[in-house]
Amino acid sequence: MQRILIIEDELSIAELERDYLEVNGFASDIASTGEEGLKKAQTNAYDLILLDVMLPGINGFDLCKQLRRTLDIPILMITARKEDIDKIRGFDRGADDYIVKPFNPNELVARVKAHLSRYERLVHRKKESDIIHVGELSIDQNARRVFLNDEERTFTAKEFDLLVFLAMNPNIVFSKEHLFERIWGFDSMGDLTTVTVHIRKIREKLEPSPSNPKYIETVWGVGYRFVKGD
Repeated sequence: MQRILIIEDELSIAELERDYLEVNGFASDIASTGEEGLKKAQTNAYDLILLDVMLPGINGFDLCKQLRRTLDIPILMITARKEDIDKIRGFDRGADDYIVKPFNPNELVARVKAHLSRYERLVHRKKESDIIHVGELSIDQNARRVFLNDEERTFTAKEFDLLVFLAMNPNIVFSKEHLFERIWGFDSMGDLTTVTVHIRKIREKLEPSPSNPKYIETVWGVGYRFVKGD
């Protein structure tokens, strides 16, 4: 169940928002001051925040700015003020939407659903972009895990770094010197055979036939390239 934090000092409005949200399947918490809202937002996991502008203590604009330092979830600001300058201030401080009182509770719920759906799509795309897919091979950069035909293959740190670098730059030939410099650094002890050894180990873990590689090709006299078809 998705959780929503309502930061609103007018209890009747906060309870109205909570009731409509809970009828639509959301869990809700209420904070009546900016300080309380900030504490709850920092200590609990929420999917979206409904933030009133006119709050005792920290006002909604300043609170939104503080929340944006650590949170990327949707923040919908709610206020009785209709001036364009206030909307601009809200968006400038990181708000995703601006709802003017009095509002239709059903419209509020609809906007909450729309922003949650959009946020989920963005998060999904970000996660997908962190995973490299090449045929039966999947490389999860965040988890540092490699799967071939849904079977996990274990790599050392440098083997993984080398594989990711090549896979992130497909169909480009890199010399041993370039790869050594990129993965091990200028000041590393070792020689260029280190690259050759690591390429061989990667092939042994990924290639059906290491002597006839499918993923990492040798370009004789030049270096290596990661092959990624259309």
